[in-house]
Amino acid sequence: MDEAFERTLDAVGPRLKHLRLHQGVTLADLAAETGISTSTLSRLEAGLRRPTLEQLLPLARAYGVTLDELVDAPPTGDPRVNLRPISCGDGVVILPLTRRPGGIQAYKFVLPAGSDDAEPELRTHEGYDWAYVLNGTLRLVLGEHDLLLRPGEAAEFDTRIPHWFGATSAGPVEFLSLIGKQGERAHVRAAPKRGAAG
Repeated sequence: MDEAFERTLDAVGPRLKHLRLHQGVTLADLAAETGISTSTLSRLEAGLRRPTLEQLLPLARAYGVTLDELVDAPPTGDPRVNLRPISCGDGVVILPLTRRPGGIQAYKFVLPAGSDDAEPELRTHEGYDWAYVLNGTLRLVLGEHDLLLRPGEAAEFDTRIPHWFGATSAGPVEFLSLIGKQGERAHVRAAPKRGAAG
């Protein structure tokens, strides 16, 4: 086997462990999400077992990365991000706009029309969020503030303040969001309720 190929395979285990720890996921949670036993996951991370494609595919899905990123394949020279929408049900779609794991991630959120009399479920988590409205009206409830953001308007806030955002009855909303790993778990990994995200 080629030496570079061997090095790439040897690096997969530590990379899997880094991704899991960086995203704050337990082996038990990952096993439940991927259908791979905790003992197998542990052996993969320790480099005691070589991963198969059948194991790498669900792991890449669980971590929100491509197979190339998971095995740290050499770059192809094409800087374009392959936009793979994440459908969260009820018309909510999230498009990842960045492809490197870790650090700040960029997403485009598309939320269907909401209900103006719906009671927002405010959430808190570690991190910081930034949102920029592209189309429609974004309702942002932040602590005591209830704001309507229109195209071209942006908001940034500490996510330890109770918050919620969603569309209004006026129609769907599209917005860009920059979020850290805590926000990614809260907003992307957990599917938002209809027309809303927290």
